Amino acid sequence: MLTKVFGMNENKIMRQMGAILSAFMVFFYIGIGIFLIFIFDSNLTTLSRPVLVIFGSVCIFYGLYRAYTTYLNIVNLFFRSDDEDE
Repeated sequence: MLTKVFGMNENKIMRQMGAILSAFMVFFYIGIGIFLIFIFDSNLTTLSRPVLVIFGSVCIFYGLYRAYTTYLNIVNLFFRSDDEDE
């Protein structure tokens, strides 16, 4: 009740911070995927090249999925008012 009266919603602020962190994690996952596929030398590890490509591909696809869900989350939290229902 108090948060409605004074316009403060700590839960929304925490969700906004989580959305920003999620945006940074998108770059991390896509960056790791690109690094494993194109840059990392397979001679430095016991993992073979196909395993690195598969894991890098999974990281890139997961990063793209996170990008989509983060985009939806950011649009909901930052660009829509609290009064709008989904």
